[in-house]
Amino acid sequence: MIRPALLLALLALPACSPGLPEVARPQQPGQIASRDASGPPDAAPGTCWGRDETPARLQTITEEIIVTPAVLDADGNVTTPAVTRTESRQEIVEERQELWFETPCPNSFTPDVVASLQRALKARGRYEGEITGTLNTATRSAIRDYQKPQGLNSSVLSLTAARQLGLVAIAVPANPA
Repeated sequence: MIRPALLLALLALPACSPGLPEVARPQQPGQIASRDASGPPDAAPGTCWGRDETPARLQTITEEIIVTPAVLDADGNVTTPAVTRTESRQEIVEERQELWFETPCPNSFTPDVVASLQRALKARGRYEGEITGTLNTATRSAIRDYQKPQGLNSSVLSLTAARQLGLVAIAVPANPA
């Protein structure tokens, strides 16, 4: 039987450890900004940006290392078996990747625009929720579902996707060739 004092000490133990590393939190409904909206160093002033990060993929390699080789007699029989140790190491299989992408600016996400976004995603079979005009979890999931086949695994709407969905005007060159 566990004593109450021991149980209490075990429950309090996590409070003594240093805080966990900060990780990206899922954005709350109605929140538009990406984790770092400042954009890449060459971003044009007045533009808004999102960032997609893919962590590095690691592979653990385990090897048996011979410390002392086996000893054989004249007939080739093992008199003393080999002594080995197991060594493990990690290697990077795929480097960490960071992708910046332009986004519509947060002030453009009015309830009417978000409702249009939900209708556009619904028309493409990506959104199954109610048309609420709020950027909720279901809408963000649908945005990710829409953008993922295009190589952008993000719930932050890219400017390219917004144009494809008819939410943002497509810039026409002043002097068409």
